[in-house]
Amino acid sequence: MIVSVPLAVRSWPVWWRARQAWVKDGALAAALTALAFVPTLSVIGVQLGDLPARPADALAAVLTVAQSAPLVFRSRHPAACLAVIGAAFAVHQALGYPQTFAGIGFYVALFTVGAQQSRHRRTLAVAVSAGYAALAIVLSRLGSPNRITDFLAFSLVLVVIWLAGAAMRRRRAEEAERRRLTALAAGADERARIARELHDVVTHHVTAMVVQADAAQFLVGTAPERAGQGLSAIGDTGRQALTELRHLLGVLEATGDAALTNHPPTLGRVAGLVEQARMSGQPVELTEYGEQLPRAVDVELAAYRVVQEALTNAVKHAPGRPTRVTVHHRAGHIDIEVTTEGSARAEGPAVPSGGRGLDGLRRRLHLLDGELTAGARPGGGFTVRALIPSRSAA
Repeated sequence: MIVSVPLAVRSWPVWWRARQAWVKDGALAAALTALAFVPTLSVIGVQLGDLPARPADALAAVLTVAQSAPLVFRSRHPAACLAVIGAAFAVHQALGYPQTFAGIGFYVALFTVGAQQSRHRRTLAVAVSAGYAALAIVLSRLGSPNRITDFLAFSLVLVVIWLAGAAMRRRRAEEAERRRLTALAAGADERARIARELHDVVTHHVTAMVVQADAAQFLVGTAPERAGQGLSAIGDTGRQALTELRHLLGVLEATGDAALTNHPPTLGRVAGLVEQARMSGQPVELTEYGEQLPRAVDVELAAYRVVQEALTNAVKHAPGRPTRVTVHHRAGHIDIEVTTEGSARAEGPAVPSGGRGLDGLRRRLHLLDGELTAGARPGGGFTVRALIPSRSAA
């Protein structure tokens, strides 16, 4: 069943972030505008031209508001915000009105453009530079006592503010890229883990079912009762495979169903693996030493998968050959050894093999600081050894 998520629900995070930006920018614009009309703060501001002072009037009040109120749009329209504030700043300076605290809005708008403007950044930088050069020329023509070095010094201040915003933009981009790469790596690790789980579950049970089915074919005419037992074993193996697949799918879907997600295969079910191998015609002997202690889930599952993969390989490559499973339960770790005598087949494995199982087990145990060794025995056969550091179950 496909569940359709309403568009309003999907767009809620975007709307909420936009609302938060609106509130912050609105609060900044309101505060700067209010402070601009506080008499004690009138001496704090930007005075670029040093022209003869003109008394404040209604136009001065409008220009003051125009240098701070547009900050409410700075996050969504940084270039337009800078254009409005920059024009008001230039007119305010050219008319010689007293300096105002709202002039700081020009700095804020310039920083915002450097930090948030994503398109036409070079064009905008050229436009700002040209506008500032034109303002400097106008102020000089109007009788400003400032020299060219004074205007250049102020332009360096503007450049530093722009570069500070650009540096913030670069840091944000690097952080976003880091988060993206981290998410990709996490996704790749999760896909690899899922692939290993599917390999362990499907390969083991399908191998057992194939071997049991092949054996049942030869027993149908000669020993019907044993053939029936083999078919029953195939059914049991298939049901166990479905159970483990449902567990894995339950984890993937995060359904929250305790029956599926809280009971992964554990080391205590190794006897079931051994019995299943016996039903496939593999003579397996299981020996356990020490007291089986509660372990962490990942440790229990790793130990289970080691025995499962080793028995699967035994059924594939040495069907009918004696196999010994030895498990040592120790306080700080678990030792597992699965030994199979030499293969009775010279033509190859009974079931095709992809060769991924042992590599997957090595990676799984490496994540637990464990070790896995596998290789041929000097006198023929194959041995798999695993050492898994254990943690007590929480």
